Amino acid sequence: MIRVQGMAQPIDPAMLPDRQRDIYLQKDRSPTVYSYDSVDQLLFELRVRVSITEAAAALYESGAQFATFADSRCNPVFWDRTEPGGFQLKPGVAPAEGVRDIFRNGRLYAFECATAMVICLYRAVNVNIGDPLFNRYFADLLLFDWHYDSDLRLITLDTHQESYPGDILYFINPDYSPLTPQWRGENVIKMGDNLYFGHGIGVRPAEGIIAKLNSHRVPGSPFSAYLTDQASYPDYRYLYSLGSGVPVPPLQNPTGPRRQGVIVARIGSFTYLKL
Repeated sequence: MIRVQGMAQPIDPAMLPDRQRDIYLQKDRSPTVYSYDSVDQLLFELRVRVSITEAAAALYESGAQFATFADSRCNPVFWDRTEPGGFQLKPGVAPAEGVRDIFRNGRLYAFECATAMVICLYRAVNVNIGDPLFNRYFADLLLFDWHYDSDLRLITLDTHQESYPGDILYFINPDYSPLTPQWRGENVIKMGDNLYFGHGIGVRPAEGIIAKLNSHRVPGSPFSAYLTDQASYPDYRYLYSLGSGVPVPPLQNPTGPRRQGVIVARIGSFTYLKL
C-alpha cells in the first residue's frame, strides 16, 4: 500500500506513464506500507526505477562486453584502468560524461556484472538529477565490483518477494565449476514480471538466467542455481533530496517495507534490513 503524508488518495495512477503506473500499482497492491513525504518524492522514485531499467536495456545494446577483472577494459579517454581491473575517472573528466561514454562507446568497455549494476544506477540517477548535481555529488568515480559512491546509499532487503522493476537481485550458482568462477552467480536488474537483465547474459526470464548458470556447474551436479532472497535499491528519499534542494535526511528506509521487528544494520556503505 502506498501512503503519502497528509493525503488520503495520493494520485490517480491513470495519469502516469505506462511503466510508472505498473510499478505504482504493484506497490499499492502490496500488503506492505510504502510511505512518502510528498507526491513529488513518490514520482521521483517511479521515474528513477524506470530509468534504471532503461539504463539496463541501453547497456545491453551498447556493445559493452562481459569480462573478469583481469580482462576488463575501458575507454582511456575517460577512464584509467586500475591494477585490480577497475576504472578510475580521469582528472578533469566530468562524472556524467564518463558514465555516458560507457553507453555511447560500449564496444570499448568490458567488465563484470556487479560493475554493470552500479553503472546502470549511476546513469539513472544522472538522468533524474541532472549533470550539475550528479557531477557535484558523484565526483572522482571508481568503477570496481560493488565499490560505489556513498551518495547512492544502497539498501538491501533480505527478501525478493517485495521487489519491483529497478531493483537489483542475485542468482547464485552454489555448485559452480572452478574452471569458470565468474559464473558463481549473476547480479541482475529486475526489468518486469519475471524478466531480468544480467550483464553477459542479456535480458531473460528467471528460467533463462538459471539455465545459463547451470551450464557452468560442476559436471553431474544436482544443485541448481536459484534466485536468492535479496533485493537492493538506492535510497530514493535521499536522492530526491539531492535533486530537490530539500534538507538531506539521515540514512533510513522510508520507502521500503514498514513492518514490526525490522532490524537495520550498516556494513560499510550498505544498509541491510531483516524482515
